Amino acid sequence: MSGFDVLTRGDVLDSALQARDYLVSCGVPSALAAKDPRLWGRRTVDHSRLGWLDLPYASRGLLDQIEGLISEVRYSGLDHIVLIGLGAESMAAEAIMAAQPAGSAAGELTVLDGGDTAALGRALRRLDRTLVVLSSKSGVSLEGDAYRRIFSDAFRRHGLSEREISGRFLVITDHGSPLHDFARQSGFRIGLTDPYLPGHYSALSAYGLVPSVLAGADALGLLEEAATLAPSLGKDDDNPGLLLGAILGGCAQRGEDGVARDKLVLREPGGSGALPAWISHLLSVGTGKRGRGVLVFDPPGVPEADLGDAHEIAINPRDAQNEADTSLWAPLGAQFLLWEYAAAVTGWLLGVNPFEPGSTVVQEAEDDAATLLRMAAGGPLPDEPPVLVDGDIEVHTDLAWPAGAGMGGRDVPGVLDVLLASVPDDGYLSIVTYLSGDFSGRYLAPALARRRGRPVSYGPGPGHLHATGAVHKDGPGTGAFLIVSGEPPAGDAFADLPVPGRPYTLGQVRLARAMAEVRALRRRGLPVVRLHLRDPVAGAGRLTEAVRTAARA
Repeated sequence: MSGFDVLTRGDVLDSALQARDYLVSCGVPSALAAKDPRLWGRRTVDHSRLGWLDLPYASRGLLDQIEGLISEVRYSGLDHIVLIGLGAESMAAEAIMAAQPAGSAAGELTVLDGGDTAALGRALRRLDRTLVVLSSKSGVSLEGDAYRRIFSDAFRRHGLSEREISGRFLVITDHGSPLHDFARQSGFRIGLTDPYLPGHYSALSAYGLVPSVLAGADALGLLEEAATLAPSLGKDDDNPGLLLGAILGGCAQRGEDGVARDKLVLREPGGSGALPAWISHLLSVGTGKRGRGVLVFDPPGVPEADLGDAHEIAINPRDAQNEADTSLWAPLGAQFLLWEYAAAVTGWLLGVNPFEPGSTVVQEAEDDAATLLRMAAGGPLPDEPPVLVDGDIEVHTDLAWPAGAGMGGRDVPGVLDVLLASVPDDGYLSIVTYLSGDFSGRYLAPALARRRGRPVSYGPGPGHLHATGAVHKDGPGTGAFLIVSGEPPAGDAFADLPVPGRPYTLGQVRLARAMAEVRALRRRGLPVVRLHLRDPVAGAGRLTEAVRTAARA
C-alpha cells in the first residue's frame, strides 16, 4: 500500500469539517509546518519538541550510522533481539515487526515489558543468538532492572566473560539520561537520541527503528512511506493529518447536546493489534491532561448498542463500505506520522499541550512499587488484608456494598456488580491483569461490556497502565478499574524467578506493581477493585464464571 486517505461520514463529518475550518482559520497547519511551538502558548519556546516532523528524513542518517553495528551483529549470529522497555519504547518496534511480510525479516524480536514470563523463558533458552536492547528515555523500570540482572547472570552462567556480556547489551536512551550514565559505567553499547523528542513521538526515531532493524525490518522503506505523506501536512487542503486531527478533536469536544465523543474504537481488520496499541499510547499521553483526553478501545470490549459518546475508526479496511464512522488507509510509516500529527492537532483543539512533559502518574506508581519491595526486605509484601475471601479469590477494595447473598452480596459476583454500578453513564471500565500466564482481560471484557452497556479497556500490567495511565488518571476521570493479581503458578520456573542482586522475585515485582497502581487510582478518588488469585489457574476459571454470573444479572 503506497497511498493514504481519510474518509468520514455522518455526524462525525459535520463536526470534523467545522473543526478543520477553525484550524485553518487559526493558521494551525502553517504554524505546525513551520514548527512554531507558540501554538501551545507563549511560554512554549522549545521548537525542538516538534523535531518528530523531520524524522522521515533525519532518521535516514541514523540508518547509515548503525550499518556497522548491524553487520557486526549479523556476523556474530545474534539474530534474536530482546527488547526491554515499556510504552512507546517498545510499542513502535512491535508494530514495525508485525507489519513485515512473513519470512522477510532476517531475525526475531521479543519484547519483555514485565507481563509475559513465557517469553522470558523462551529468550533465556536462546542465549547464543541473543542481543539485549535496553530502551528508555530516562532510567530503567523495575522490570527493566530485573530483566537486565537476569540476562547478565544467565550470560555469566553460560560462560561469557564480563567483556563479552557487556557486548551483548545495547542501550538506547537520551543523551545525559540516568540510563546513559549507567550504560557508560557498565561498558554497554550506547545509541543516543534527542532528549527533547517526546517519548510518545519517537516511533520513527532510534527507539522504534534500531531494535526492529537489528531484527531484520525494512526501516528505509518505512521512512520512505512517511516521507511520501510529509509534504501534505503543511497544506490547508488535502491534508489527511489535519482531517484526522479535526475528527478526533472535534468529536472529543462537547457538542450542543453536552456529549463528548472522546472514546475511540479502533478496528484493524487482519492486524496484529500492535499499531492500535501504539496509537492508544500516543493519544493517551498526548491528550490525557487537565481533565481531558481521548481513550482508545478494542472492539471486544465495546457493547453492540450505540454508545453515543464513541466513534469508530477502521484502519486499512478491505471494504470502503464498512460501517465505521471513519476509514483510514495508509502504510505503516505514513500511519506513524499521520497519527502523530493528528494527536498534535487534537491536543490543540482540546487546549492541552501534547508535547509537554506528562504528569508524574507513571513515576509515582514506579516509586511506590519500589518502596513496597524495600519494605518487604525479602519477605512478604506489606499488603492490606482482604475485605473478603470468596473461595480462593481475595477481594481488596474500599468500595462499600450491602450485605446479603447473590448479586450485591459479599461474593465476587456481588463485588463485580458494585464495581459496574460505579461506572458513570459516560464512563468505562478498565481491566488490568498482573499475572504470569496468558489469562487476559480480553476474556472478561465482552461480558462486562454487555452487562454495563459501557466500553471496557484491558491489558496486562504494568505495560497497559504505563501506556494509558495519563488519560485514566489525568483525563476525564470517568473510569472504574478491575485489577487482577495472582500467586505465581506452580511449575512455572520463570514466573517467580529470583532477581539476582535483589531481595525479591519477579512474582513480587508484579504484585508490588499491582498494589501500587491500586493506591495511585484510589488517591485520585477512582473506584477500584483488586482480585488476588491464590491459585492462578483455578482462580482464573472461577473469575470467568463470576463475570458470566454478573453479566446474566
